[in-house]
Amino acid sequence: MLTHIHVRNLAIVDEIDVELTAGMTALTGETGAGKSILVDALGLVLGDRADSSFIRHGCDRAEISAGFDLQDNTTASAWLIQQDMNIDGECQLRRIISREGRSRGYINGQVAPMQSLRELGELLVDIHGQHEHQSLLHSAVQRDLLDSFGGHQDLLAETASTCNAWKAARQELASVLSDDAERDARLDLLRYQLQELEALELNSEEIRNIDAEHARQANAGRLMEACQQALNRLDAEEGLAAYTLISQALEELSALTDMDKRLENTTRLLEETTVLVQEGIDSLRHYSADLEIDPERLQWLEQRTGLLHDLARKHRCTPEQLPTVETDIRRELELIENADQHREALQEKLAGLEKAYLSVAGKLTGKRKKTAMAFSKKITASMQTLGMQGGIFEVSIKTRKGQSFGSHGLDDIEFLVSANTGQPVQPLGKVASGGELSRISLSIQVISAGSAIIPTLIFDEVDSGIGGGVAEIVGQKLRALGTDRQVLCVTHLPQVAALADQQMQVTKLSGEDSTRTRIRALNDDERIDELARMLGGVKITKQTREHAREMRQQTRENQTDVQKKKKTKKAG
Repeated sequence: MLTHIHVRNLAIVDEIDVELTAGMTALTGETGAGKSILVDALGLVLGDRADSSFIRHGCDRAEISAGFDLQDNTTASAWLIQQDMNIDGECQLRRIISREGRSRGYINGQVAPMQSLRELGELLVDIHGQHEHQSLLHSAVQRDLLDSFGGHQDLLAETASTCNAWKAARQELASVLSDDAERDARLDLLRYQLQELEALELNSEEIRNIDAEHARQANAGRLMEACQQALNRLDAEEGLAAYTLISQALEELSALTDMDKRLENTTRLLEETTVLVQEGIDSLRHYSADLEIDPERLQWLEQRTGLLHDLARKHRCTPEQLPTVETDIRRELELIENADQHREALQEKLAGLEKAYLSVAGKLTGKRKKTAMAFSKKITASMQTLGMQGGIFEVSIKTRKGQSFGSHGLDDIEFLVSANTGQPVQPLGKVASGGELSRISLSIQVISAGSAIIPTLIFDEVDSGIGGGVAEIVGQKLRALGTDRQVLCVTHLPQVAALADQQMQVTKLSGEDSTRTRIRALNDDERIDELARMLGGVKITKQTREHAREMRQQTRENQTDVQKKKKTKKAG
């Protein structure tokens, strides 16, 4: 349930803080006062697209925060736990939109991408806009409404998964069945490439060793010369050599340690140095003995290295990757050479997936047909109460033949309607007028919302174009929804507002330099004044106010009767 929303610097709103309760809340006010801004703000905090045009003039950024009580929303709680964002039955959302165009979202204090806000938002709030009836003319929307009403989500997921697997297998089979000439040309190329690579008898370790040996052979003369010069400096038989000089210094200082014990540490270091120098000399002599200049070996290494690098350039890889390339070529060659066997396996796999898809899609079709009967019955009944007596609503389901498999099943779904007695049903967009379409849309929204599990429902002027006794029935339908869930309704109809458990007034305050919007909850007397304004327009007479008072009184009496009936039902 939505518990509060705070908006700052959005459109003409400087700052509003709204506390919301359970049941039905009506949001009313003069045209242009900004009644829908609260709904827009809620959409933004739930991840709707935004840009700097949303920000109040003269401000650097807009900010929206919303709080939700999740005690009865296990789905949203589970989502938060999975994302490691859970806070004991609460959810705090925040959205900041900057003048530079940047937008940041937060879930329970943690930075979150817009996709996460949208995913969570779909579990928290269901928003029905005043122009939603326009989208009702699209077949995909009609199909989704029927599936949502019937609770077909699991079957839809299984259908989509099986369809995707079938498409992948079909694509793989088509690849195997590609043009024979192209296949033969590919086989010739792969065989030639494999023969070329196999001739070198490659492995990654050998390639690394060849590079190292080639570098050593190519620079053998320089290495031998450098080793000899180093040995001359370290241990020459004649002249000054490092080992001789260090040994002489050690001998001279050792004779003096009896005179001063502080020299002992120095002599100890020099002794270690002579050992290390001698080890270095021995190592250099062994290295020099192993070095040899072999022109024939060097020539072979250069040829081998050249071949490796040429092949690597041809296959667009490093020499070390050539063994992997050889393995991949051998695998592809084997796959093409065994195409017949592979083709049979794929055809068998495709046939199995086709059978599985037809089975699950058939189950979905059966569910849809049962759901369509119940859905049509409810919408038809609702039409009778909304000024379309004798009207009929039907759901047409036509199942496609052949392999026109789709992730949503094999059914083409269309809403049909007859708005008048004796007229045949026709597609919704061809028959219904604007007002009729609006009323049918409202029926569908209310009935669809009643079958959903989302705890908060927002209706943004969905009652546009409706009046009189029909308006009161609309209010009763919205109030009925509010008995089980939270309903927020932006309305201009006093018949609807009078039935709300809570009424909030939106007013626009204009000053010399700015305009701002204020939203506040109304008490009983203020509600009567607001209903009178909605009934009477600019001039509110005593008679108008009495009419408003009567509307509220009748609502309270009806409310008492409903509560008595509930108690009687429970007692029985």
